[in-house]
Amino acid sequence: MRIRVRSSLYTTQIMLAAFIAGGCTFTEAEPPASAGATAQPTMVPMTGMGTTADFAPLVTGFHEGGEVLFIHTEASDDSVAEMLTTMMGPQVVVVPELAQAPASLLANVYVFANGVSGDGPFGFQPDLFDSVPGEPSYRPLREIHRVEWSATATPEVLRSIDELEMAETRRDLTVTATGIVVNMPILAWPEAHR
Repeated sequence: MRIRVRSSLYTTQIMLAAFIAGGCTFTEAEPPASAGATAQPTMVPMTGMGTTADFAPLVTGFHEGGEVLFIHTEASDDSVAEMLTTMMGPQVVVVPELAQAPASLLANVYVFANGVSGDGPFGFQPDLFDSVPGEPSYRPLREIHRVEWSATATPEVLRSIDELEMAETRRDLTVTATGIVVNMPILAWPEAHR
């Protein structure tokens, strides 16, 4: 497949997206048959890139009643990085400095330590997110908030922050900020995807 280079930013963005998605690299192509034409970059397969199975798998979570898909890439805490690596497979890198990120760079994620069984990191319901891409408060860096149902409550799957706040108001559960930060970019959400 040959791609001609134009000077527009749009064409450059398209080529970069194709490069990333296709695992390709640029090389010089043979010049076209027309007189005076110059060689243009073309794309050829890269070796050693692996397959999509080698990358971080998508994880399901919830936002405002709908499902989101995200990945874990780095964590500020050793034990959390180890748990996420064991849970998902690929190495979650420990970056302690993430915990020093200012609040303006953080969003929240709510992780359930008990309650309804599911695919969350502790074996309970999936994580609950307070924002998705396109919202002003969206940040891929998330402070983990630990959610625990009280012994007298009847746990249920919570799919929105409103549901979480109502359960907290009823004292059915407690929410504790941990100070642990994880890079959790959202790749798909109810309205769109990357």
